[in-house]
Amino acid sequence: MRLLRLIADGVAAATRYSIALSAAGMLGCIVYQVVTRYVLGAASSWSEEAAVLLFSWSVLGGLALGVHDGFHVRLTLLLDLLPSSGRIASERVLDAVITALGVFLAWSAWRFLDITSGSVSAAIGYPTEVLNALAIACGVLMALFGFERALRPGGAVPEGEGARA
Repeated sequence: MRLLRLIADGVAAATRYSIALSAAGMLGCIVYQVVTRYVLGAASSWSEEAAVLLFSWSVLGGLALGVHDGFHVRLTLLLDLLPSSGRIASERVLDAVITALGVFLAWSAWRFLDITSGSVSAAIGYPTEVLNALAIACGVLMALFGFERALRPGGAVPEGEGARA
């Protein structure tokens, strides 16, 4: 279990850095596009497409990272009423459901990638498999992080939240 936690934490750190780089690259592409369009009067064809690709990873990687770190919108009204053991069991069930959703996302994204394989992006000409593979990566990461959370000793109850009973 400790090894799984170390692996998940390492992958989460790499995901966090890749999201930061992706967001910085996306902002750079947008600034470049604005400058070339409005200052130089000659819009580039590739910057918007590159920004969309980088944005896609920022969102999907952030979704997976949210599973690892437990930062997402949630209502805990009913969970807060449970005793500690009930709260831990409920969190484990929720994490198992998230794991299943991650597996489903990876599987369905793989099928979509198979259907759309062979096409290229309009401006840059990169294979669209690159964009579609991001959903597979997100699903795999969600499954890994959800599985690790479900097996954590003591459950994955967020800090500062706990049973009131």
